[in-house]
Amino acid sequence: MESTQSKTEPSAVKPERLPEWVKRTVLNTDENRQVRKILKEQNLNTICESGRCPNKGECWAAGTATFLLMGPVCTRTCRFCSVNKGMPAPLDFQEPARIAAACKEMGLKHVVLTSVNRDELPDQGANHFARTITALYESIPGVAVEILTPDFQGRKDCIEIVLAAGPTVFNHNVETVPRLYRRVRPGSKYDRSLQVLALSKEINPHIHTKSGLMLGLGETIEEVLSVLSDLRKVGCDFVTLGQYLRPSREQLPVCRYVTPEEFEQLGEQAWQMGFKMVHSGPLVRSSYHAKELAGKLG
Repeated sequence: MESTQSKTEPSAVKPERLPEWVKRTVLNTDENRQVRKILKEQNLNTICESGRCPNKGECWAAGTATFLLMGPVCTRTCRFCSVNKGMPAPLDFQEPARIAAACKEMGLKHVVLTSVNRDELPDQGANHFARTITALYESIPGVAVEILTPDFQGRKDCIEIVLAAGPTVFNHNVETVPRLYRRVRPGSKYDRSLQVLALSKEINPHIHTKSGLMLGLGETIEEVLSVLSDLRKVGCDFVTLGQYLRPSREQLPVCRYVTPEEFEQLGEQAWQMGFKMVHSGPLVRSSYHAKELAGKLG
């Protein structure tokens, strides 16, 4: 397989036109409208909207959503992400109960929680994650809770707080290859993200760990395979590979659109490395079909 891109700066590469395989049809179904209504009534944020996810219509039509904890403002300045940056408002301690109520009304059996970075908080927001997980377990018997966390600045005590609440899946995305971190994820560190996944396995080896990468930012296939190898070395169980899509002109441009065939080949190589679950395709995102993927493991 050829490299996805030569090792030039992403900004030096002219982006290609949007191919058919990453275009989405807007869905406006009764189910979609019902999800929107519940989210508005409970005053909740989702990464589906804040992150301008291309799968929002499909997921909402299926009655699912990925909840964004701790407000719509992030303390980091990642250049791939459309979530607002700045100083967030104080925590809303009623949010966990509202999320639990919304999930119960939606009939969810697999809930995905993520959050903005809250670097200004003494616990990085770890206790808020734990409170939300607990609220879900108390409100919905048998629910599975998958969390996609920030790096908590690599602090073991924060990861321990979250894991003590008993999430079903602990997800932390490495997002891109080490060479592109300074450009794509300023304020984050590749080694620190790997450490978060390693600490999760060390603290509770029974909780599945998950991570994901965006392709099309200027990485090479060799670099992607190296990251996949690093993830396996820290015991990562699940991996997602998807195409980076520029949310707006304020974010980094796409360097290249990786073909479905290349995603399939990368997915096969990931399976061969020993991942327990692999989801690889242009429109794959961390929480896309999360319930179905986790369900395959029983």
